[in-house]
Amino acid sequence: MSAIWYECKVKYRKTDETGGQKVLTEPYLVDAISYTEAEKRINEEMAAYISEEFKITNIKVANYAEIHPFENADRWFKSKVSLIAYDEESGKERKSNMYMLVQANDVREAYDNTIHVMKNTMGEYSIPAISESPIMDVFPYFSGEEEETEMLERFNALKASKPVKADEEIVDHMEFETAEEE
Repeated sequence: MSAIWYECKVKYRKTDETGGQKVLTEPYLVDAISYTEAEKRINEEMAAYISEEFKITNIKVANYAEIHPFENADRWFKSKVSLIAYDEESGKERKSNMYMLVQANDVREAYDNTIHVMKNTMGEYSIPAISESPIMDVFPYFSGEEEETEMLERFNALKASKPVKADEEIVDHMEFETAEEE
């Protein structure tokens, strides 16, 4: 089952360094199965971060096909990836677009991270646009069951990982048991 991401805008009062207060409205992403669940989840998540009163001003379905966190990155970028397919009947090239949310520090790193994510793609693709997203944080859904705990740890590990640069060699540390021959 694929994830449905909801963009939730949260309005709250924030105290700055000088002690003055200002009202902010910031977007967050939550993984949920309905608008109602998205509202419930964003309320739970924000209650942990904001001690004062806050208000959810908008919830809408986000059009992200995939979310990719990376370590040492504090901003989210929206990558537009055009998948290229050839229509055999007409002989023309068709493009279908998908959007990914990739964590990075700047546009160049977002491009590199998008290339890293797409490296095992079998078909042709191009990356026509990358722009900084206003998304402040992403809250994926995990039920708390044991195998889901592993998924949460893997998501957080990805958030804490650094992509391999194109010129670096990937070292495989996995060990496999060999079958004993009789």
